[in-house]
Amino acid sequence: MPRELDEWHAQVGGYVPRPQLDDYARKYADYFAMQRRDGILELRMHTGGGPARFDFAVHNAWAQAWQEIGNDPDNEVLILTGTGDQWLGTPESTAADPADSAKPLLNGERPIGFGYEHTYYDATKLVENFVFAIDIPTIAAINGPSLAHTEFALLCDITLATETATIVDPHLLVGAAPGDGQQLTLQELIGTKRAAYHLYTGKPIGARQALELGLVNEIVAGDQLLPRAWELAEGVMRAPRTARRLTHAIAQRPWKRRLVQDLGFGLAHQLYGMHADRLA
Repeated sequence: MPRELDEWHAQVGGYVPRPQLDDYARKYADYFAMQRRDGILELRMHTGGGPARFDFAVHNAWAQAWQEIGNDPDNEVLILTGTGDQWLGTPESTAADPADSAKPLLNGERPIGFGYEHTYYDATKLVENFVFAIDIPTIAAINGPSLAHTEFALLCDITLATETATIVDPHLLVGAAPGDGQQLTLQELIGTKRAAYHLYTGKPIGARQALELGLVNEIVAGDQLLPRAWELAEGVMRAPRTARRLTHAIAQRPWKRRLVQDLGFGLAHQLYGMHADRLA
C-alpha cells in the first residue's frame, strides 16, 4: 500500500479494504496468469495454460478483472499480453481465417442468456472498465495473431507487437455489424476511410502495416517482446507516482471521449442487427 494511502487511512480512522493481488489472481486464474514485481503487474491471458480462447465466460471475466486491477493501489503499471504464439482465438480457432473461427459464436446458435447481461452489459463494461477503471500506465504486448478483441491492446498507452501479430474485426464476415469496440479503435487510430475498408472486408492488418498506420509503437522479436515491455514499464516507474498516473489520464482522455460518444451507439446497432436477423 502506498505510504500516502496508509497515512490517510490512519487519519480517517478506517477504510474499506482494497482488492489484494493474491485474492483476485486466484479468482481469475482460469483466464489470466498474473505476476507483479515492483509495482508492475503482468497480466497474461490464457486458456488451460495455452493461448487464450474467447468465449462468453471470458467476456464476463474481463470486465470484472479490470475493475479489481484498477482498484488495487499496489498496481502501478499494467502489462497485458497473451500466451504462446497467439493473442486470442475462439474455442474452434484452429483455422487461420477469422470468419471461419468466429462463426461458432455468431452463427445463430445463441447461448442461453444472449441478451442484456451477457452481451450488452458485459460488452459495454469490458471496454469501459478498461479505460475508466484502470488509472495506471498500460502497455500491451501483442504476442501473435488474433481472431478478435485486439481493442484492449490498442487502448493501452503503449502497444508492442511481434512480426506475426494481426489486428482484425471479423464481425461483418459472419453477419454482424461491427460495434463492440474494435471498430472504435480503428476509426480513432487509422481514420474513417481506412477503418471502413477493414470493417467491410475483415482483412487483417499485419504487424508492419500496423506500425506504419500508427496502431502499434514497436515491432519486437517474439523472445524479446515481454523483456521489452518490462523495460518500458521499469522506465515509467522511474517517474514520480502522481506524474505517471496523471500522464496516463492525459493519454487516455481521447479514448474516454470516444467511448462516451460512440460505444453505446455501436453496440446497440450490432446487437439489434443480430437479433433482427434472427427474427426475420
